[in-house]
Amino acid sequence: MKIGTLGAGTIAQAIARHAIRHGHEVVLSNSRGPASLAPLMKDLGGHATAATPAEAAVADLVVLAVGWPQVPDVAAQLQSLDGTVVIDATNQFDSPPPYAKTADLGDLTGSEYVASLLPGARVVKAFNALFAQFIAPDPRHEAGRQVLFLAGDDTDAKNTVMGLASQFGFAPVDLGTLREGGRLIQLGGPLSGLHALKQD
Repeated sequence: MKIGTLGAGTIAQAIARHAIRHGHEVVLSNSRGPASLAPLMKDLGGHATAATPAEAAVADLVVLAVGWPQVPDVAAQLQSLDGTVVIDATNQFDSPPPYAKTADLGDLTGSEYVASLLPGARVVKAFNALFAQFIAPDPRHEAGRQVLFLAGDDTDAKNTVMGLASQFGFAPVDLGTLREGGRLIQLGGPLSGLHALKQD
């Protein structure tokens, strides 16, 4: 699978490393341009390339992992994502910790808002509820596999993300729609930051 990342921070890198270990091609992008990613490309090896956000979005699956204030700008740079599976790994922080402020989206969940900016994309909320330092290591532990909560409105898209997460070693748990399930794992939701293992 060809996986593009919008953002190249700790979460995008953690997902990229899992993908590369399992033979996927990864195209990473950020706001500073491909040249700024040269050291990271050297570290990741031959299955990784650097590109612009628009180029990275031409992939089988796209990971959105930028700071919340950057989401509209990134979305505006993209061409049609009609049918593309997009993993929304963002959290609606208007300002980051330690002085965190949550964006007021009214009745919308964060991922419903993201989906409104990416018409045609099949958005799946995932990887946002875990800290990056818990995404990066092998999710398989002696007591079980790290649970990965996800939500989305498209069953096939969720199955794609669940298959990828399972390949990485996670235990994916489908929570339902972006509205119902997304609310459980977004900031302030009861499953946000919950680290659990599934016993196999």
